[in-house]
Amino acid sequence: MATVKVTEQKVILCGEYGVGKTSIFRRFANNTFVASNDRKSTLGLDNIDKEYVVEDRRIRLQLWDTGGMERVASVTSSYYKFAEAAILVFALDNSTSFHLLSQHLLDIVTYAENAKIFLCGNKSDLESVAPQVTDAEMEQFCEQCHNLISGIYKTSCKTGEGVNEMFEDIAQHLVEANRSRMELHEMDKDRFKISYIDEAADPSCLC
Repeated sequence: MATVKVTEQKVILCGEYGVGKTSIFRRFANNTFVASNDRKSTLGLDNIDKEYVVEDRRIRLQLWDTGGMERVASVTSSYYKFAEAAILVFALDNSTSFHLLSQHLLDIVTYAENAKIFLCGNKSDLESVAPQVTDAEMEQFCEQCHNLISGIYKTSCKTGEGVNEMFEDIAQHLVEANRSRMELHEMDKDRFKISYIDEAADPSCLC
């Protein structure tokens, strides 16, 4: 069966400064990791595309990162606009970043009301050393969100663990969300083709 192209889907990273959003962005972009002491400080929104194939569907995720702008100013509503998915990122070794997620969730619901929301506990490589957020707390947060969270993940940008799996799963969710819309679109195209063929074959149509 031929693959059907799904329109580009905007995915945004949300969370406190220092939880690893840009590191997740870098892993998504080129599967690399840069230690904090080797990073150059930059400001400004950034985005990059990556294509996934899910069953018979082809989908392009466009990932957006704040680029540290939250340090100097509030992220504007345009960052959230047209987002199909939002990843709430916190650091597993930083409970404060976890407890502040509710404000980021409110921003997503306000400015990207149709976006699917995913929870990501980053820095899992530090979890055994200095764990501050438990699995039970993550699950409780999702329950309190009344089914707004579509998936829970743990990632380590340092080792790469869980990052690609998370984006593959998000791609799966977005394909499922778009499947019925795409099938209706294909049905409309087929109806147009059939109607066009019938009219062309109608002998009563005199030129």
